[in-house]
This record gives sequence, structure tokens and C-alpha cells, in this order.
Amino acid sequence: MVTKTIVLTGATDGLGREVAKALAAQGHRLILHGRRPDALQEVRDEVAAAGGTDPATVQADLAELAQVRTLPEQIARVTDRVDVLVNNAGVGPGENGHPGRLTVDGNELCFAVNYLAPFDLTHRLLPMITDDGGRVVNVASLGQAPIQFDDLTLAGDHEPWLEYNQSKLAMITWGFTLAERLGGVTVNSLHPGTYMPTKMVLDKGIPPVHTTASGVEATTRLITDPALDGVTGRFFDQLAEARAHVADAYDPAVRERLWRVSLELTGAPEPA
Repeated sequence: MVTKTIVLTGATDGLGREVAKALAAQGHRLILHGRRPDALQEVRDEVAAAGGTDPATVQADLAELAQVRTLPEQIARVTDRVDVLVNNAGVGPGENGHPGRLTVDGNELCFAVNYLAPFDLTHRLLPMITDDGGRVVNVASLGQAPIQFDDLTLAGDHEPWLEYNQSKLAMITWGFTLAERLGGVTVNSLHPGTYMPTKMVLDKGIPPVHTTASGVEATTRLITDPALDGVTGRFFDQLAEARAHVADAYDPAVRERLWRVSLELTGAPEPA
């Protein structure tokens, strides 16, 4: 297996932590992102023990765009190229680390962490992602809902889980658009599993359905499987290629509107 340099966001908990250990056991060079220094040190020790090269770490709260923008510079200090960026970090509905669930930038928390941060980070990191087989992997969900363009902060009444579901549809939709606009870098999204026993699920008292191991298998496949070389602009339900559950993801007008709104909200560069 070819050794890859892989940036993994949300590496300190749940699926991210287990994916990091699996990739380390395969000998890949890892750059692990987290929000808290103590958690980053813990996962760094675990991953180092799993084998391979001692991983590097980068720190940022993805709810704050100013911190997201520091990540490419942090990554550039430890490598001059990235083979795979895995946008895994995420928050669920009701996870309240920010007053009123609005971020310091005025964005709804799920939309900020689950979508705007990956959008911003990916666009800024693209110059470092190798054009020869580079990959962007978005950890999304089957939980999807139409994007509320006229009320992105969800200030009005809305269904439970709407904030999470719209953020994941936004991630998938943007992934399709980005895949069309890039050359040698592939972009794919996946649903790794339903209610795996992660902190997000267990804290809400939801009975697990799929195992974390099955989520690790599905995610690492998109990261490393040579059979997926050149495969781009797809959505996978675990190991199987699937369609997004909301037709908006395939609507050119919705995709263009989301692209423009995202550039405006983040200030991210448009890919060359």
C-alpha cells in the first residue's frame, strides 16, 4: 500500500479517533485535528501506539472561521503536500457550546461546523492537495433536509434535527459541485453508518444501529482504496454508491446558490 499524508478533522472522538488508529496501523502519515489540546495529546498517543509515524496535530475550534483559517498554515508547518483531506468533524443538534447556538460569526452552529468549516478549509487547502490522485472525503449522513436559504440561522420554528440535516445536505451538494470544478483531486461524500455508538449518539440516549467498525471500514475505503482512483462526485451509503435523499443536491440552481452563499459567508477563495 502506498503511504499517504492524510489530514483528518475531528480526530479526538468517535469515528474520527477510530479511523485515525486504523490509518496509522496501515502506516500512513497523519495530521490530526482537534479542538482541545488535552484530547489531541490523548489521541496522538493512541495513534502513535497503533503503529506508523508519530502523527502531527493541529488545533482549531471549527465553529469560528478565524480559527479555521489558521489550519492551512498549521498544516504547512509539518508537510508541503496533502494526499487526502477527510472532513469528519461535526456536531449534532442540541450540542450547545455556543450561546443561542449561533457562532461568533453569526452562523447557526451545525451549519458552521458541519458545512462552512469544511468548505472554507478545503478551498484554502486545495493548493497543497496533490493533483495526482489527491482526495477530499466528506463524512456526511443519510440525515438530509433542504437548505433553508431564506433562514440559514433557523431563527424561526423548525423540526428537530433540521439544523443537522440541512448541514449534511449542504456538504453533499457542495461536494458534487466541487468535484465538477476540480481536475486531479477527487471529491466524494459518505454516510458511514446509522447511529454508531459515538459520543454524539450516546449522549442523546439513542440506541446504536451500526458499529463503529463498519463506519471505519466505509470511511477508510474512500480514503485509501485504489479501486476508487479517479472516482469523483459520488455519494456512498456505507460501502454502496447511492443517491442523496433530497433532490436539491442535483439541482443546478440550488448548487450554484449554495456555492455563492458559501463563498460569501466564509470569504474562501474560489478554486483555480
